Amino acid sequence: MTTLSTTFVSPGALSELIASAPEVTTEITSEQRNSLAERFRAVSLPNHRRLDAWMVERATAQVTPFRWSPSTARRVLGNAALRYRMAKQVSPMAALDEVIVDHLSRAATGYARRGSLSSWLSQLSTAQLALVTSDALNWSHTLEEIARSVDDTVEVADSDAYYDVATARTTLRGRRDLIVARGDQRTILRLRSGAPGRTAGAGLRADLTIDAFSRPDGRIANQIIGVWPDAGLLLRVEGSIDDVRTGAKDLLRVANLQHSAFHQRALAS
Repeated sequence: MTTLSTTFVSPGALSELIASAPEVTTEITSEQRNSLAERFRAVSLPNHRRLDAWMVERATAQVTPFRWSPSTARRVLGNAALRYRMAKQVSPMAALDEVIVDHLSRAATGYARRGSLSSWLSQLSTAQLALVTSDALNWSHTLEEIARSVDDTVEVADSDAYYDVATARTTLRGRRDLIVARGDQRTILRLRSGAPGRTAGAGLRADLTIDAFSRPDGRIANQIIGVWPDAGLLLRVEGSIDDVRTGAKDLLRVANLQHSAFHQRALAS
């Protein structure tokens, strides 16, 4: 049974929620990995695909082609800037400048792949780059406020979680912004914009599931918490094996939708 809880943001609310994490840590077994791979292979596609929480929340087989914009770049840049700031103890703007300059340097020296963030940034005008910088700075500032409100050790995640499902031409991507360590317990924090919809819990559950599968030891985080500062809400999913099973089913449901849509198109042609 999936455990969801909603809390209004207030002083100390996030730390209290983190402190109340389930004490038991569960691990994914090799049998469960094999079972997931077998199910994904049954609905594989000719081309490689990537599934994530966004697709689970929308329960859609349609994949809108990704393109960079201030809203899609702000998280990547903002998270990297906060990581740099925490490591080097520089100002928020100096940290973000360093991150952006690094991206632009990659593009200038030919090390940026076509379609990458570095390549996209190098093509922006001064005014467009200023807009991207503003959005990323706001994101980084909000993420830092969340980190500073927590009483325990907090680090910015080095990267999102990626799990390649064996021989299924499928990669799962789980977003994670902050990792909170409290003894042996681990809490994942996700910063979200706007307000949580009815399927927000399913999205967090998918991120929790992918994070667990991406770990060599298969350890499930004790909980994942979504933070919606604009709405003043916190949403928690506890890290149980039931939550991971349900998260895997949600991801497989999207894969099934894609599989069915592909065959319908093939029959129509």
